[in-house]
Amino acid sequence: MAVMQFEHVGDDLRLRFEAMASRNEILVACHDEVRARAALDAARREVLRIEAKYSRYRPDSAVSRINAAAGSAERVEVDGETASLLEFAARLFELSGGLFDITTGPLRHAWDFRAGIEPGDEALERVLPLVGWSQVDWDGRSVRLPRKGMELDFGGIGKEYVADRAHAVLAQSGIGRGLVNLAGDLRVLGAPVTGRPWTIAIQHPRVADATCASVLLADGALATSGDYERYFVTPDGRRCCHILHPRSGRPVAHWQSISVIQPSCAAAGALATIAMLLGADALAFLHEQGAAYLAVDQAGCLHRHDIGQPTF
Repeated sequence: MAVMQFEHVGDDLRLRFEAMASRNEILVACHDEVRARAALDAARREVLRIEAKYSRYRPDSAVSRINAAAGSAERVEVDGETASLLEFAARLFELSGGLFDITTGPLRHAWDFRAGIEPGDEALERVLPLVGWSQVDWDGRSVRLPRKGMELDFGGIGKEYVADRAHAVLAQSGIGRGLVNLAGDLRVLGAPVTGRPWTIAIQHPRVADATCASVLLADGALATSGDYERYFVTPDGRRCCHILHPRSGRPVAHWQSISVIQPSCAAAGALATIAMLLGADALAFLHEQGAAYLAVDQAGCLHRHDIGQPTF
């Protein structure tokens, strides 16, 4: 059961709750507290609905049903929402030249980030043949994973999609101003009650409870991809993060973090993750996409375009 807490913040009402193994918050203007509470709870329930539907840890989820049929002749029919997510994943695969790949789930069986265990080449060679969206048989209505052990994992787009859906629920509830913050991935609905844009702090990738920049955001979304959320350091000092390259199975290592602003959180998160995977080619890619960004390289230097000022 998710723990939730309502609290007043000036003229706004905030709901804090846990979901997707993260602490989250949604903030709305509070002209009518009954209406504001109902809208916040509706947005929270939408977050929980999608978490349950696409969690790989639930045997009854849409993702688990697809993965359970891997290696068989069975095609798994999907509903419209799942079809839209799969189409989005297919477009991202093409846009990224095959780097953004929701079939990288098997790699998590080779890596143990909790125990800090780095797999050897042989372990990766056993699972890498199971990775590759180009192998997936997808016709727009049903999907089949041709090899036993293949997996789909919506983790790379799920939380950002959820933020967009929570935003949509607030808008449908008649909320004119609000902020959805799902573990640092944000979607803004209008300006705050002051009329000024929301001031968004970007997490410092190396200093806990510190920020590296602040951003003024009147509308749209901001998402960050980085090497500091799930990682371990090897005995020889290498940082191994959870963002794994689909061709090598090894962690990315060029950037500490990349934050991107886009109209939707799903688009912002996807571009940030693709940029992390692109390494040295990331900034050229983001410029091609016309994206505002803040990137922190491994030396701690900031590279930014139309996204605000650094705070250190």
